[in-house]
Amino acid sequence: MIYIIDDDESIRRAFMILMQSADFDAQAFSSPENFFESVSLTDHDCIILDLRMTGMSGFDFLQKLSSQKAKTLVIVVSAFDDAQSRARAHGLGAVSFFRKPVDGNALIDTINWALEGKRASAI
Repeated sequence: MIYIIDDDESIRRAFMILMQSADFDAQAFSSPENFFESVSLTDHDCIILDLRMTGMSGFDFLQKLSSQKAKTLVIVVSAFDDAQSRARAHGLGAVSFFRKPVDGNALIDTINWALEGKRASAI
């Protein structure tokens, strides 16, 4: 399952269409809080995460996952791309970082790469 967490409805919708076109099961959430209320952290494969949202930020979300020792694949997608944000996101466990607008093919390739790596490490 691919989970999308972004407070922008048009972004969520676009990512849902992209995931469906790549034959991924996907579910979208408008905030990290909604995600945590609805999803068990042990049931998902990959999260596409915005950084700047009202309420809990993407960084706060990554810190919470880290504190729970969740082994979740997180791909950050943000309109705010700078070296400090990239380093912080990677330091908190993000496997990749994309600047909006995102090249859909590159995002799908990264999801496949991350999921293949996760499956290979489980063997």
